[in-house]
Amino acid sequence: MTKVETEVSGSKLTIETGQMARQSDGSTVIKYGDTVVIATVVAEKKIKEGLDFFPLTIDYQEKAYAAGKIPGGFFKREGKPSEKEVLTSRLIDRPIRPLFPKGFYSETQGIVSVLSYGEENVADVLGIIGISTALVISDIPFNGPVSAVKIGWQDGKFIINPDLNVSEKLDMELIVAGTDEAVVMVEGAAREVSESVLLEGIDHAHQEIKRINALQKQLREMVGKEKRQLTVVELDEETKKKIKDYVIDRVAEAVKIPSKLRRQEALDLILEDAVNHFTDPERDISKDVADVFFEVEKNLVRNMIMNEGVRVDGRKPDEIRPITSTVGILPRAHGSALFVRGETQALVATTLGTAEDEQKIDALEGESYKAFMLHYNFPPFSVGEVKPLRGPGRREIGHGALAEKALRPVIPSKEVFPYTIRVVSDILESNGSSSMATVCGASLALMDAGVPIDAPVAGIAMGLIVEGEKSVILTDILGLEDHLGDMDFKVTGTRRGITAFQMDVKISGVNKVVMEKALEQARKGRLFILDKMREALPSPRKNLSPHAPRIYTIQIKQEKIRDVIGTGGKVIRGIIDQTGVKIDISDTGVVNIASPDEASAKKAIEIIQGIVAEVEVGEIYMGKVKRITDFGAFVEVLPGTEGLLHISQISHKRIAKVTDELKEGDEVLVKVIDIDKAGRIKLSRKEALKGKAVSRL
Repeated sequence: MTKVETEVSGSKLTIETGQMARQSDGSTVIKYGDTVVIATVVAEKKIKEGLDFFPLTIDYQEKAYAAGKIPGGFFKREGKPSEKEVLTSRLIDRPIRPLFPKGFYSETQGIVSVLSYGEENVADVLGIIGISTALVISDIPFNGPVSAVKIGWQDGKFIINPDLNVSEKLDMELIVAGTDEAVVMVEGAAREVSESVLLEGIDHAHQEIKRINALQKQLREMVGKEKRQLTVVELDEETKKKIKDYVIDRVAEAVKIPSKLRRQEALDLILEDAVNHFTDPERDISKDVADVFFEVEKNLVRNMIMNEGVRVDGRKPDEIRPITSTVGILPRAHGSALFVRGETQALVATTLGTAEDEQKIDALEGESYKAFMLHYNFPPFSVGEVKPLRGPGRREIGHGALAEKALRPVIPSKEVFPYTIRVVSDILESNGSSSMATVCGASLALMDAGVPIDAPVAGIAMGLIVEGEKSVILTDILGLEDHLGDMDFKVTGTRRGITAFQMDVKISGVNKVVMEKALEQARKGRLFILDKMREALPSPRKNLSPHAPRIYTIQIKQEKIRDVIGTGGKVIRGIIDQTGVKIDISDTGVVNIASPDEASAKKAIEIIQGIVAEVEVGEIYMGKVKRITDFGAFVEVLPGTEGLLHISQISHKRIAKVTDELKEGDEVLVKVIDIDKAGRIKLSRKEALKGKAVSRL
């Protein structure tokens, strides 16, 4: 075993290789505190022919034993990937994928397994470091290393790799990945922080990233394998020129068509014609023709933006597509909105539920419950395609998680708004920025449902074109601009600041000056969109939808909780059966009563208040005789609460036997005259009758 180590934020970071998974092309074990992950990479020896994409798969998996747990369920073993595992797989993939050299098409797989899970909360970050190091020391062509850290911000200070206990209190938390030269990926959330804080945090993280990259290089010097020879067979320059000359004029006209579908249809016809023209049965160069065609398209689009300041749909670089918003369009949904930006449409619906509808999360950190969920769907018809409908893929889960992260800082607490909230975004049409359209549509749908969010949130996707020393920043990018551009970053926030941020760079990196300019351009775009959203609905509605459940909240003493629940839940089930409501009682004594109508809720509240009511000295009650003894009667004055009505307190006249005046089941007016230190209640019928007589005068 060979290992290298350094200190990061007061804890030792160790990278080991040579002991585990030795038949993989590269393997590393990363340790940081009590957290241990193993990362492996394997690439097929043969390059797959005819591919126009790099077949890379990154899988992150959490072992239950890593946290000393046994999986739930019938089979008692790990099942399909959880949402967190899917999101972390995407997170590791994004900074790794762009660093493979052009022409490398061997099927490649990276697997990260969490072997021990500690309070450090950095398994995802260690996954990026582990896969990069495994690639760096392997024979697989890779232009790394790349490393990552988490960075938090609280009380004006930055914290590298904050642990689980600290994370919940942070005002900003980012995962930043980068090479020595530049940052290549950022993912994170914040509580309305400024652009300057975000930039400073990224820069602070990059300094730590460089130190971890040096560690990877050190290990490569010690055990690194010689890289495979990569032979890229390219067309001769003469054939390339012929193809370019054949298509360039028509492509130049086609890329100026504003409509996405019409533009793509025109480009497809040109490509089909070029393939037929240059390919014959003896020499199939269709892939090469397609590569040259794409290069022509890419250069024309980029040059048009760089030299003319005009984009394919006719907009200027900082111009946002036309926006329209409509709310309340689904009559039975609790809240709904249709947000349209250019050729991107998001139909968003909000549903309100009770505590029973919360999502239970069983993770290595322990069990938890989610009261706010956002789900994103991307059906094939949204881009004019025919595909079988399946469960949500990595893209859907990732976009939904980003939008949920963007809105979470403005969602009211359970104390303010005791509902479970589910938001669903169905993308009906897509031409870029559908995740950001989801954020905008979700804000409107939440306000339409009457959810008292702190402020509306808008999102915008930005792009970048870099040619030499010159760069152009694009606001509200199209799908084509995302595909042909050098950077894709999404910013969400309120008027006060940023709530979520996601950036992926396809080139070697961008400097701080460009980032600063891009963030300011994004801020202006975000404010413009918020103004447009305000025209549709300026603030949350005062009343909930008539179809939404009504939740009423009362507070009871903690010692009274068991009285309301009853033995085996008998009492609370009886209330539910009698009134038809849903009842949720927290450990602190907060009782939420959900009901489709006000009358049922009030009836349930009345019953509960009767159960938890406490007897007070001097108060008069209509009680029921429960038991009779020689010295008096025990009278129930409140449900489950009895007091002694002594024989001397039954009547103003002297009586020989209690049964001369009372029998079991009688209702009798009594007054509480004393409660002793042991909690025993003394009652008087004489005083009650006296008070009654006085009240009649």
